[in-house]
Amino acid sequence: MEKIMDLHKENEEKPLAGVKVGFAVTGSHCTLKEAVKAMEEVKKAGAEIMPIISFSVKNEDTKFGRAEFWREKIEGICGGSLIDSIVLAEPIGPQRLLDVLLIAPCSGNTMAKLALGISDSPVLMAAKAHLRNQKPLVLAISTNDGLGANAKNLGLLLNTKNVYMVPFGQDNPKEKASSLLSDMKRIPSALAEALAGRQLQPVLLQY
Repeated sequence: MEKIMDLHKENEEKPLAGVKVGFAVTGSHCTLKEAVKAMEEVKKAGAEIMPIISFSVKNEDTKFGRAEFWREKIEGICGGSLIDSIVLAEPIGPQRLLDVLLIAPCSGNTMAKLALGISDSPVLMAAKAHLRNQKPLVLAISTNDGLGANAKNLGLLLNTKNVYMVPFGQDNPKEKASSLLSDMKRIPSALAEALAGRQLQPVLLQY
């Protein structure tokens, strides 16, 4: 009985135990730190993580860190090689490699291309390949034009089958009225809900 109780406790502490999660990172560089923290929490929750990065994360040095630093950090957490090319991302679909795919942060550029069916990066190809299997895609958006030019694309994705959102809100409405940012701390819960075919609620947050 004690062993059964210990197993139940372990399952509660690791709600994503054994789940194969694709964790895709795009070039909203200002939120990479929060995304990497969320990656660590997803790992602690028991998930097996396949790390996927966009070309900008792979190659661009910014004031938020050198590309090499972020590559090594992500590889260290996940314990596996990065999916950093379109060729490496394509087998995700036919080989059914993932249970759920998360894009965090999901930049405005990535969100727009997703809505239009464009797959010209490792992350976008991973999303296309994964969705063909009718499995959940979860977006943690980070974009300065979510209520501007990208609002129509957000609307399309909100109404797309098998696409779920990490709850988001206006992170700085006074200075950046069109900016939207997902709460990265809610990623593990959003993944668990998406795997059950549900959208984590509420979707809209007030920061």
